[in-house]
Amino acid sequence: MPEFDLLVIGGGPGGYVAAIRAAQRGLSVGLVEKERPGGVCLNWGCIPTKAMLRSAEVFQTVTAAADFGVYADNVRFDFGVVRQRKDGIVKELTDGVAGLLKANGVTVIEGHARFTGPTTVQVFQAGTSPIFPGGPRYAAAPTETRVREVSAADVIVATGSVPALLPVPGADLPGVITSDGAFGLTEAPRRIVVIGGSAVGAEWASLFHTFGSEVTVVEMQDRLVPLEDKEIGTALGRSFSKRGITVLTGSTVTGIAEADNALRVNVGGPQAREIDADVVLVGVGRRPNTADLGLDIAGIDTDARGFIPVDEQLRTGVEHVYAIGDVTGKALLAHVASHQGLTAADVIAGHPAHIDYAVIPAATFTHPEIASVGLSEDAARAAGHEVITAKFPFAALGRAKTFGETEGFVKIVAGKQHSEVLGVHIFGPSASDLIAEGALAISLEATLDELADTIHAHPTLGEIGMEAALAGLGLPVHIAPPRKR
Repeated sequence: MPEFDLLVIGGGPGGYVAAIRAAQRGLSVGLVEKERPGGVCLNWGCIPTKAMLRSAEVFQTVTAAADFGVYADNVRFDFGVVRQRKDGIVKELTDGVAGLLKANGVTVIEGHARFTGPTTVQVFQAGTSPIFPGGPRYAAAPTETRVREVSAADVIVATGSVPALLPVPGADLPGVITSDGAFGLTEAPRRIVVIGGSAVGAEWASLFHTFGSEVTVVEMQDRLVPLEDKEIGTALGRSFSKRGITVLTGSTVTGIAEADNALRVNVGGPQAREIDADVVLVGVGRRPNTADLGLDIAGIDTDARGFIPVDEQLRTGVEHVYAIGDVTGKALLAHVASHQGLTAADVIAGHPAHIDYAVIPAATFTHPEIASVGLSEDAARAAGHEVITAKFPFAALGRAKTFGETEGFVKIVAGKQHSEVLGVHIFGPSASDLIAEGALAISLEATLDELADTIHAHPTLGEIGMEAALAGLGLPVHIAPPRKR
């Protein structure tokens, strides 16, 4: 007889949420985790980066305090204290997750799981061989010390992802790090090259620039954050350049070498050059973390990229085996993993559930922030929609002026015939908080008229959605109307 009703492999934002929900549904649940609970998000991603970005934001605010009539002398930052604050927040949250698992009766098994069959695993002590250069985390590869054997009626694979490596000469040199490795830095580098201008690279570039680093971002596509609406990527590039960050789009790194007590980065493309740096941060994406899981033994197939295909109820091709989170390749976001976890747990417990990926908000914590949900303008047109766009600048918003944060705009993509909201894209202060209204609007099939008719509190940053809707309807109040032709 199986030891558990459900075994969850991986304790990240998908795994621990699935374990808790399943336990709440009355199942006996085991969870295998080789590190601290919380996964990449709590330990190496969402939370620690945002803690450090908040320190950078405070530093930037204090250095500009005179603009607000506040005077501060000898403003400086201590990178060691920034890291200590980050570590304290991470420990508090991971301890909190551990407490929640215990309170819900989930049995946590420390170690690395390897399938011996579809619903049976052996658990080993986690290994200690590095899985990528420059990073403080360690491989899933087990030692030969077996902890125990575990069986369950159903299994959820929730092992997440790890940073992708750069396949160029010199990528394994000391000083070449991934986003995980950045947490091991004891000081802000004097010169840093960030390879990859998507969310991860853009956030680290923004952070290190604020702390005084000379930053260069190299992005293969024609703009930063290429998955965002084209206007957002263009706006971020302008903002970075204005702040003094060197942005090289349409460019690739062809090699890295040691030279003159530095790392020399060879950049190819229209803006070809050599750049000397003290640190090179590789932020070119992530790959599924399935090393030595024994997926083949369990009969679990992966796609060409190594991700595990699943249906809308998170079932794999093997009966009683489910997969959630980054390892599925659906959307590598913590909140998606959590929703997948809830769905899979409910399905296993016999409750009707499925996941819909149509409305997934995303945020990038640069300065200013970026957030989006739904279709970009180009994607909406490609899908066959006739669209109108509604835009409003933060510079025309009273609350933004009082904040002293007026850079950016909101752009709503709507259907031309019915004015239904298809996508919302924000570049500006508190974008990550403001995007929730856009997600709700799309979920409820709201129109520009309904956004415009909804009374928003004044003065708030949240008014910007209403103001943009009014502009899209040709009835702007606080910006000049479009010229009549």
